[in-house]
Amino acid sequence: MAQSQTLSAGGQLDYSTHMRTIRSRNTKPEMIVRRLTHRLGYRFRLHRRDLPGSPDLVFPTKRKAIFVHGCFWHRHNCTLGQKTPGVRPEYWLLKFERNQQRDAANLERLTNLGWSALILWECEITRPSSDALARTIVYFLGTRADQSAR
Repeated sequence: MAQSQTLSAGGQLDYSTHMRTIRSRNTKPEMIVRRLTHRLGYRFRLHRRDLPGSPDLVFPTKRKAIFVHGCFWHRHNCTLGQKTPGVRPEYWLLKFERNQQRDAANLERLTNLGWSALILWECEITRPSSDALARTIVYFLGTRADQSAR
């Protein structure tokens, strides 16, 4: 067990300590998408804070953005997204609802600014077939600038 994690009286890991260790940037699914997108020849910016929702990958010349969502935090309809912690479920359900509302508002604001967005879910990214993920990214982004001149 890591030193920073403490045990409660019941022997369970302290939730707040555990939750503090979860990152919002540079996650494993995000890194997979970044490496694949770069390997496909696309160049991008990361986490543009001036755009609604601070998208994970931003393609300014195409006015397109990719969000890499964790199924648990953003409530995807897969098995990972349907889990709710047993401790303080009312708190978590409210938090998840606020996350979903914020996501929807950010997508709407981004669209109103003339941007297109793609949401990639953690469960789609961590599956073994990266061919489907690559096709999705290429379909969304279209041809690269260096390919259109050929």
